[in-house]
Amino acid sequence: MPEVAADITADELDSEIREELGSLPGDLADLISRHLVAAERALGDDDPERAYEHAKVARRFAARIGVVREAAGVTAYRAGQFSEALGDLRAARRMTGSDEYLPIMADCERGLGRPERALDLVRSREAERLDRAGRIELTIVESGARRDLGQLDAALVTLQRLPELRDPRPHPWSARLAFAYADALAEAGHEAAAADWFGRAMGFDDAGETDAAARYSQLTGESVADIEDIEEGVELDAVDAESAEGVEQAEDEEIDDLAALDRQIEDEDDLDELDFEEQAPPAESAPFPAEPSGGFEDVPDRGTVTEPAKKDDGPAERKIEVEAPAVPAFIAPDFGDLADEDPDDDESDADGSDEEAPDAGEPDRETGGEQGKRNT
Repeated sequence: MPEVAADITADELDSEIREELGSLPGDLADLISRHLVAAERALGDDDPERAYEHAKVARRFAARIGVVREAAGVTAYRAGQFSEALGDLRAARRMTGSDEYLPIMADCERGLGRPERALDLVRSREAERLDRAGRIELTIVESGARRDLGQLDAALVTLQRLPELRDPRPHPWSARLAFAYADALAEAGHEAAAADWFGRAMGFDDAGETDAAARYSQLTGESVADIEDIEEGVELDAVDAESAEGVEQAEDEEIDDLAALDRQIEDEDDLDELDFEEQAPPAESAPFPAEPSGGFEDVPDRGTVTEPAKKDDGPAERKIEVEAPAVPAFIAPDFGDLADEDPDDDESDADGSDEEAPDAGEPDRETGGEQGKRNT
């Protein structure tokens, strides 16, 4: 059992979550509360493995409490334990009826090498019930799944159809959305536009959620020593003429009808749906012994996890200030590289079963599911 710091008290846990522990004996409720607070602190210290160890203690004693399973699922996801995360988050959804963590579940499917199953969750009825922030996070995951399948143009269109991508005002999702679009541009070979969008992501990313600065430096060869004087509501600069010209040269045609492009993506998805139905459902792990209950405070709003960029050996020494472009540099896809893949049209969880499985190993892991693979 991981040690809890002496200064951690149960009173630090959110009052609503404390109420969910009310059915537990006092000493047990206090123990679980302190481990959940310790898990939250560990996440804040960027130590997801330690956070997961604390969350597992809470789950051991309160496996039938939804917020405890949510805590275990989110910390497992942050620690790269995607199979365990799926088991806990599925269980939490059954207990609470909330679809809040659907984007994380879809990203776990990507981490397990199953992008088709991630797309199943994107198309599910549950996805339609997500709030604005949840839909944006799920769209970021969808774009990543398209890239996993080699559908680079479709990955760009998936993000382009979000009006929030054009919004110059800062929002909780702004940095991750701009970073995801920049990452998709870079993978599709549009490096000048990608550099502009990494710069935009830097302008939004005061909290350091992404590695946009490192990616910008990697593409431009310039050392981003510091970013100053970026205020909320500041008007974003337009894309510079040189980069805009490069984008125009890359465009084969104007995107006039995103709805038509969406239909084309859906047609590609339906080509091999019968083949995908023959795939075996993912295995789940054995259930934990269930006893009374526990809870968790604010779990991080991570729709995606980004891959760390390599540092350049010789970046320029000059200090620069990066501001974000006001007008997105969109790339018009021709869908020439869309791969015929196997997405399933089932609108269920895409998990093959609804049994709790917090402790088993990862099922049929095809790619290893590096956590760094995710887009933030």
